[in-house]
Order: sequence, then C-alpha cells, then structure tokens
Amino acid sequence: MPKPIRVLGVDTSLRSTGVGVVDTVGSQYKAVTWGLIKNPSARPHTACLAHLFEELVGVIRRDKPMAAAVEGIFFSKNVRTAVTLGQARGVVLAACAMEGVPVYEYSPRSVKQSVVGNGNAHKTQISRMVRVLLGLAETPEEDAADALAMALCHLHHHGRPGTRNNPI
Repeated sequence: MPKPIRVLGVDTSLRSTGVGVVDTVGSQYKAVTWGLIKNPSARPHTACLAHLFEELVGVIRRDKPMAAAVEGIFFSKNVRTAVTLGQARGVVLAACAMEGVPVYEYSPRSVKQSVVGNGNAHKTQISRMVRVLLGLAETPEEDAADALAMALCHLHHHGRPGTRNNPI
C-alpha cells in the first residue's frame, strides 16, 4: 500500500491562525487534525508572534507534514493590517523552514477554485465542501476550515503519489 502524503494547511492570522493536516492515499483524503492557534487580544504583539511560532512548531513536530500550504502575499488597503499579517506570515514561514517543511503558496482565489470549483466562493461554501471532501461529522471553525482547504488545494495542484505532478 502506498505511503500517505501529509500536508499542513495554515490560514495565518495574529489572533486566530487556522491549522489543518490532511493525508491522502490515492484518491482518498483524510483529515488528521485541525484547530486554531489563538492569541487573546490582551496579549502583547510580540508575545502573540512567539506563541504562534511555538504552537506551529509543535504541530509540525507532532504531525510531521511533508509540505505546508499557506496563503500567498496578502494585499490590504489598511497598512497596519498588512504589516501585522506579514509578521504572522513570516513566523509561519520561519517555523516551517526551521523544521525543514517546504512551503507552497496559493492565492485565495486558487484555493476557492480548487476546493469549491468557484474562485468567488464564500467562506460558508468552503467550509461545507471541506466537510464533504474530508467526510467530517461537523463543520470545522472558519479559520480551521480555511487551513484544511489550503492543504486540499496543495494536494489538488501537486497530484498524488506516483503522479508526475507530485514533487513530494
């Protein structure tokens, strides 16, 4: 039996980062784990970044993904939001690099197209499709569903074991 491909999806945010780990063997997908890395609003900014780093490294060490999928560069009219998200994104990239996990970046439109079939899909549509594709009993929280969708997007783009598009 072929070895599963395991991908970590990350929906980056300073206060509520979604994480999701998905395995695939052949055409079957399985959610390994998903959840949120939360930072309370009272926690200082740098402490939030440190907490995000520590928690993400813990997920990587526990679940041992072969690749990570994250949202590509974010464009925002609000400079403060863009800088904060950029810092959190940098922490995610550093945690993956430190643990030797290659990172692949996808646009929000690409993730929606890959998972829902519509690049303009709403978050509720993404959550429902993630639930269906992974056979989950309950719909994950929004940020966790987005992270699982990110992992599924990577698997759709790079194929499965034994295919020529699979770089893993």
